[in-house]
Amino acid sequence: MNSKAPTTILIVEDQSLVRDAIAMLLSLEDDLTIVEKCSNGKEAIDYLNDNPAPHIILSDIEMPLVSGLDLAAHIAKQNLNTKVVLMTTFSKPGYIKRALSLGVKGFILKESDSDYLIDAIHKVSAGEKVISTELAIMALDDNNPLSQKEMSALKLASEGLKTQGIAQSLFLSEGTVRNYLSEAISKLDATNRADAARIAKQKGWL
Repeated sequence: MNSKAPTTILIVEDQSLVRDAIAMLLSLEDDLTIVEKCSNGKEAIDYLNDNPAPHIILSDIEMPLVSGLDLAAHIAKQNLNTKVVLMTTFSKPGYIKRALSLGVKGFILKESDSDYLIDAIHKVSAGEKVISTELAIMALDDNNPLSQKEMSALKLASEGLKTQGIAQSLFLSEGTVRNYLSEAISKLDATNRADAARIAKQKGWL
């Protein structure tokens, strides 16, 4: 008899049917326990503020309020003792590199079959890193020309902030912000900041 404590999992997914199906699937495994289900990253952060961190957080990437990548960034910043596995239906190469830079341990396509998901959870629990082959190949082909500061300025611009607001948020001068946005527009061969943000989002860089 295996006396090892089960691996605890927090599921974060904005589609309720998908969230419940994943929870039901994983709960059938004797060594896996679902501690909570959240519909977005904000709910997950609220849960983590009030409860011990689970062994694994299995999260979608694109969600309202707080995305899976933003959740991973929060976990890395707080240095929480939990392993993040991200799921996506969006094959955006920029996501993979950003996720890996945040210490994410697994990256899975939602199109993967149930056995793959269960095996990935077990591997991550055992200390391995799991990335779907298709996503790994895409990450190798990704070539993001934007600097971190250019991406930060572009992300705020995509959220509707004007130059002054971006400058205040990033503690920079308005002239510096305009230079960053101009460089981003030029590098992406875009027509304006909105077009540059659209291109960067399509690539998964924002």
